[in-house]
Amino acid sequence: MKLNKMNNILLKNRIKRPDWLKVKIRVDDDFKATKHLMTTQKLHTVCEEARCPNIYECWSRNTATIMILGDTCTRSCGFCSVKTGNPLNIDLFEPIRTAEAVKAMDLKHVVITSVDRDDIKNDYGAEIWAQTINEIHNIVPNCNVEVLTPDFQGHVPALEKVFNAKPEIFSHNIECVERISKQVRKQSDWKRSKNVLKLSVERKLVTKTGMMVGLGETDEEVIDTMYEIVDLGVGIFNIGQYLQPTKDHLKVQRFVHPDIFKEYKEEGLKMGFKVVESGPLVRSSYHADEQAHQYNS
Repeated sequence: MKLNKMNNILLKNRIKRPDWLKVKIRVDDDFKATKHLMTTQKLHTVCEEARCPNIYECWSRNTATIMILGDTCTRSCGFCSVKTGNPLNIDLFEPIRTAEAVKAMDLKHVVITSVDRDDIKNDYGAEIWAQTINEIHNIVPNCNVEVLTPDFQGHVPALEKVFNAKPEIFSHNIECVERISKQVRKQSDWKRSKNVLKLSVERKLVTKTGMMVGLGETDEEVIDTMYEIVDLGVGIFNIGQYLQPTKDHLKVQRFVHPDIFKEYKEEGLKMGFKVVESGPLVRSSYHADEQAHQYNS
């Protein structure tokens, strides 16, 4: 791959965000309607909490990634802008409100994610996860449910609760290459994340993961990581550019050129992934409905 020369140039000029990362702000009626619905249903979205650059595009398409189990995470990953602290008690009515919001939006595909809830010692929030999936399936039976879960501390009974609710797509992100994982997300474990994906594949679920670039990895490490993940049987892989959300988060080490993202995609499809979404602004749930369609076509 002819990647290193271009990336070395980008490394020298990493202070200024390149033009290809500029986002068009579009606040139309659909955007406002999505925001109003999330507010009235007292739901959180990762779109807002994680400062996703695609919020204007996605909300204008009547799509949003709903974040359950509150807006406060028990972990403090170096890349993530979701607030850290002591979360509130579990909201037992959240699953039904989430399903009602999905119904109101008339969604055919929804992505559900959550903060880490290491404070819930029995199952790390897995029961609410399962109830949410079941409520959506019951109230909106024609909607596919894609979940983007935490690792539940690798606790297999907790994972089984989610698996048994049979989401149409199970996703859990490895986030970065293994070498830099501990500095990127100190309270997580790369091999544990890999095992979560392995268990999902073994349960015959369509399995998806994603990672960021620009955190100090090399292109060779990106490709090696993709090989390691495809060997598990994971079918969908996402790669996007890391963007520093605040001055207190990890600094961007490089801006990867769109042409290199195209090479990642080409290599990923060659090695056996059924779907690869690769681009500077790609995030975990970006065009998730289209990815599901590609996978099933």
